[in-house]
Amino acid sequence: MYNRQKKAAELKAVELSEEMQRIIDRAQELIDATADEVDDKVKSARSALMRGLDNARDESGRLYGRAMDKAAEADEYIHDQPYYAIAGVFAAGLFMGWLMSRK
Repeated sequence: MYNRQKKAAELKAVELSEEMQRIIDRAQELIDATADEVDDKVKSARSALMRGLDNARDESGRLYGRAMDKAAEADEYIHDQPYYAIAGVFAAGLFMGWLMSRK
């Protein structure tokens, strides 16, 4: 069960990373398609978009790395101290049940 959940979390992170990469690739295609335009407004928009894409690529990679690190830390914590995790989930469930039962 544990390995299946770990693999599912990794797959979800990979899917999100791939979706972000597809968006970046489409924006790069837009930049490439407007390469022949000579208008100053188009050139400035292209350069701004290129800077934004570079920042998005860097941020995407950094966020993916941080997410995987945090997932590994949470996984390690839960395996080291499973009773705290169980108690935390139980308390959260009680609190949510209490909130939902109020009128």
